[in-house]
Amino acid sequence: MFSKTNLISTLVTGLWAFFGGYLLWGIIGELMLADHMMPGLMKDPSDFLHLALGCLIMAFAFSVIYSNWARGAHGISQGIQFGVWLGILKGLGSGLIDYATGNMADLTGTLGNAVIYIVFFAIMGALASLIYSKVKSAE
Repeated sequence: MFSKTNLISTLVTGLWAFFGGYLLWGIIGELMLADHMMPGLMKDPSDFLHLALGCLIMAFAFSVIYSNWARGAHGISQGIQFGVWLGILKGLGSGLIDYATGNMADLTGTLGNAVIYIVFFAIMGALASLIYSKVKSAE
């Protein structure tokens, strides 16, 4: 769990979570979803300390779960597949539950956000698989 490979994967995927999240939700998603989200829902400015901490925790959990799921076969396609399934779980599953029980976004916003989650986690999976395949082979 605290192997060199997992810690490097955590660092790389944590950086993706922070900066890629900003790219996907802060730039692309904001333009795409602005008319579909409840106004005033997001903090402005964000709490960057807790955002960075959350990204690192998510990256660590993602890396540990990915490593166990992949069982030593760390191909890019497996990383992407793992990420897509997590994106479906979080973006589509949890998103539709939130849509059904709250007023955060309309259905278009919920589905658009789900697509962003799937892309986000697919890239995170590709990064984790690259780290696991390269660092493990170098050890």
